[in-house]
Amino acid sequence: MTSLAHFFIGAVATFIGLFILVPAFFGLVRLLGFYAIVEERQCKVYVLFGKVLAVLDEPGLHLLILKLGLKAPLANLLGKCHVLDLRLDQEYLRSTPVNSEEGAPIGIGVWYEMAISDPVAYLFKNADPRGSLAANVGNSTVRCLSNLKLADMMENRHPMSQTVRAEVSPQSQEWGYSLGSVYIRKVHFRDAEMIKQIEEKVVNRLRQVTSAIKQDGANQVSIITSTAERQAAVEFAKAAAMRPQIVGSALQKISEDRDISRALFETLETQNIIEGQAAITLIPKNGALLGQLVAASQSRKTEAPAK
Repeated sequence: MTSLAHFFIGAVATFIGLFILVPAFFGLVRLLGFYAIVEERQCKVYVLFGKVLAVLDEPGLHLLILKLGLKAPLANLLGKCHVLDLRLDQEYLRSTPVNSEEGAPIGIGVWYEMAISDPVAYLFKNADPRGSLAANVGNSTVRCLSNLKLADMMENRHPMSQTVRAEVSPQSQEWGYSLGSVYIRKVHFRDAEMIKQIEEKVVNRLRQVTSAIKQDGANQVSIITSTAERQAAVEFAKAAAMRPQIVGSALQKISEDRDISRALFETLETQNIIEGQAAITLIPKNGALLGQLVAASQSRKTEAPAK
């Protein structure tokens, strides 16, 4: 039982020492200014009575007692430590109003990058350096890109981006900001009526182009059809012109033999009789009286419907 009590006492003491006493001790040491920890892409500026004592921008552990001497405890107790973020930041200005050379109201979206390059200038040379930089970028955009041709605004975005960056960079350096990339991301019309008119013109133009394409296709089909019909008519005319010659030459060859010629014409005559609708009555060879009777009966049948 005694050993278990010693174990719990040791565990509680270890917990209190590691999680309460040690952090409290190091916090007190940092408060007294013996050392400071600077993280990656971070800067700490120590100010005492309006005077900058130290600027720590290198990541790692810094012994303030060696850099500031006896002022190290006073820097945290009576002074102020400004913690700045040196990472690259981005900003986007939407629809900056600009007029083209033709008088069209244009909106330009400007995207730019910035980072703190001079911590002291960033803190003390401008009360709002971020807002001032945004205003400077917007003013430079209006000043440099106004009265440009509409076609250049719509097509040449890279030269416009370089122009704005060259205009803004010197002023941003004075405020402790290092301006990075500047890019014109969007160029659009700001007038709703103008946008509507452009849409109507585009729609009408598309309709005209579509109609022209359909008409051209119909014309091509008509040309192909008429060409095919003309060629077919020519071939049929050639065939019709050659038919009498072919038939005549065949009849000439058939007429050279009388038996074949007579058989052919008899066959053709029999075929015409068969294809016709005439009634045929077969009479024996020596039935002259029977023929007269059949002829008389046929004449009576034809006269009855006429009456």
